[in-house]
Amino acid sequence: MNKLFFAALLLLSFAACKKDIELAPKTAAYTFSSTDENGGKWRPVVLANATAIPVEVPKAANTPEYQAELAQLRQIAQNLTNDQQSAIEYWGTNALVRWNEIARELSAKYNLPPVANADGTYPIPNAANPGVYPLFPFSNPVYSARAYAYWSVAQYDALIAAWHYKYLYNRPAPYVADAGITPALPRQNLPAYPSEDAVIAAASKEVLTAMFPLEAEFLQKKMEEHLNSRLWAGMNTQSDLTAGQALGKSVATTVLGRSKTDGMKNAVGNQAKWDSLETAAKAKYNWNWESMETPQRPPMLPFFGQLKPWCIPNVEAVRPAAPPAIGSPQFETAVQELKDLRKNLTAEQRQIANYWADGVSTYTPPGHWNRTTSELILENLMNPLRAARTFAYLNMAGMDCGISCWDTKTFYYYPRPAQVIPGFRSILGLPNFPSYTSGHSTFSAGAATVLGHLFPGKAAGLEKMAKEASESRIYGGIHYRFDCEVGLAVGKKIGESAIALAKVDGGE
Repeated sequence: MNKLFFAALLLLSFAACKKDIELAPKTAAYTFSSTDENGGKWRPVVLANATAIPVEVPKAANTPEYQAELAQLRQIAQNLTNDQQSAIEYWGTNALVRWNEIARELSAKYNLPPVANADGTYPIPNAANPGVYPLFPFSNPVYSARAYAYWSVAQYDALIAAWHYKYLYNRPAPYVADAGITPALPRQNLPAYPSEDAVIAAASKEVLTAMFPLEAEFLQKKMEEHLNSRLWAGMNTQSDLTAGQALGKSVATTVLGRSKTDGMKNAVGNQAKWDSLETAAKAKYNWNWESMETPQRPPMLPFFGQLKPWCIPNVEAVRPAAPPAIGSPQFETAVQELKDLRKNLTAEQRQIANYWADGVSTYTPPGHWNRTTSELILENLMNPLRAARTFAYLNMAGMDCGISCWDTKTFYYYPRPAQVIPGFRSILGLPNFPSYTSGHSTFSAGAATVLGHLFPGKAAGLEKMAKEASESRIYGGIHYRFDCEVGLAVGKKIGESAIALAKVDGGE
């Protein structure tokens, strides 16, 4: 089965060169449930404060320059094409959820492990030469979690700054300043300068281009379309957009500065370091993980656990105790459960395993929870700042869950069930990294804990989702139960660390 799985990966890898991202045709149009007028006083994550990047004073509403901009919007509204109208609907009221969708689909597009060389070695994607096979990046779960985190933090910090300047300058929306302008989207009780949409577009373009450099042209076009859609909709003047774009770009550059020193460049390692992990596990625990692929593949980003976290002080603070010894009663109980499930797996359990698989060519478990978050944001009619705060704490916790989980995997280097149970095979593809703890469980508990705090009415349902995601890995034969139970516990701790930061940022 492992050879068949490898063959499937080979086909998928070639198909990836032709894969296009697929996006919904439109997003929701709604009036914000609140405008968070004090949002400019909230505490940013990376910026020192909301005024760290200056935004120049706008032209007053009664100046000839601004009146000319309003006249331009009146003229545009009289000549909208079908394509322009479609663009307005495509970006909707809260374009943050659209850019999150774009981020997720880019993650799915690049989520393909490289195929082996003829000599049995594996090429490694090279950020310095992203267009040479294997294309950079390989957006596996932890790479994707990191990309979502930097995107989210840039949005949150930039929108806090935007809210500060909006209420400092208090220049009204064009349709408030000029009754002759009828907006194509719902009216919002929100100052227009600088444009929150321009902030979102510019910050998204900058961060996602850094994370997915081969998509620079696509992202540039998306940013331009997003900016233009706000002119076509009568929501912003050009000066609103120009100021917002400059602010979003500057904040994104500042946030990306952190990414250059967070340790990602050392996450891959080399053969000597990979060998040392196996040697250490054998010496300390009398076990070691091995790749079950043919030819054997190096572990996936084994030193991601050394990256700089957002919410937890360090990985040691949440690193769990060692897993059960191979052959111990607890281990044998977990093994027997897997064997029994393999013989008696129900259709519902198989469906759950497949639903939560989030494997190759998907936007990964962290992306799954981003999609759920997007749905909650729209359901609650959030404004972009409130939505950005939600994504930020979700994804900072998500990256920390990846850091913690990968630290634990590398520290203990525990073998997968298929490695130590004779004749046992999973019903899903076998991830190419150690078993303990479960990434799905850790990511899901972290996400459910954060979202349960931000959406308390949904907390019970979210916790149930996290437990189902965790159980799915047992049904799939990928993890022992103790991998999953400990992963859930650690993920919850990390989510609670994110909540502790949220409680003091001013946005509660």
